[in-house]
Amino acid sequence: MQSPHPRKAALIVEYDGTSYRGFQYQPGVPTVQSEIESAIHRLSLEKVRIKAAGRTDVGVHAKGQAVAFLTRSDLSPDSLLSGLNHFLPSDIAVKKAYYVDVSFDPRRHAVSRVYGYSILNSGSPSPLQERYSARVAESLDEGTMRLALDWMIGEHDFALLSGPVPQGKSTVRRILAGAVDRDEDTVRFQVEANAFLPHQMRRIAGLLVAIGNGRASPEAVPATLHGRTNPWNSGLARTMPPQGLCLLQVNYKDFLPNGY
Repeated sequence: MQSPHPRKAALIVEYDGTSYRGFQYQPGVPTVQSEIESAIHRLSLEKVRIKAAGRTDVGVHAKGQAVAFLTRSDLSPDSLLSGLNHFLPSDIAVKKAYYVDVSFDPRRHAVSRVYGYSILNSGSPSPLQERYSARVAESLDEGTMRLALDWMIGEHDFALLSGPVPQGKSTVRRILAGAVDRDEDTVRFQVEANAFLPHQMRRIAGLLVAIGNGRASPEAVPATLHGRTNPWNSGLARTMPPQGLCLLQVNYKDFLPNGY
């Protein structure tokens, strides 16, 4: 059955991005968005376009992606969750389902996003770990990486830590918090920011690796942020691969408590 008035459904989605050409729909190629929209159609017979908090790139994973769409379905949140998971492939799962105000926009209403990056710091390959981390053979000093990440907290122009952006668009972003930790041979770092530029996290990871293995000092961070040096033109740093990156959480003022 259908409701006489459309409702806004919001989902928290987890996915392994290995097999997809990113989140955003693209004709003729597998994307996370197309799989979720297909599952909605199979469950409710509705053709919808979903909106997401962030358009993750090829090979990037998510633990807490937020998406929303209008529906006339009268399914309960629990039935929506279980029904969608029945039709979704095994590498995509709905973790939470809600009905929210119809004005809710998962991208515009987000106050911050939290991304994590995982590095396997080992000279030996790991078939189990490298699906979700990037391997770096050189020894990394996580304490130095932590100091370097601290330089990035606050509002800065991240133009040299970004991929291409449309002409006229601002490259200023505010990093709210950052952390670097090691668990045996895995180094992980998290960054919370009001928003992220294209490839910003993967470039931050590349600069932190260059600092962690001693090719650069932590002072390379303010030099990069102020445009005095370009670690990519000099070959000092490289953009890290996508499989180590994961969208962990999206925070809102009035939707979902932080830490969902």
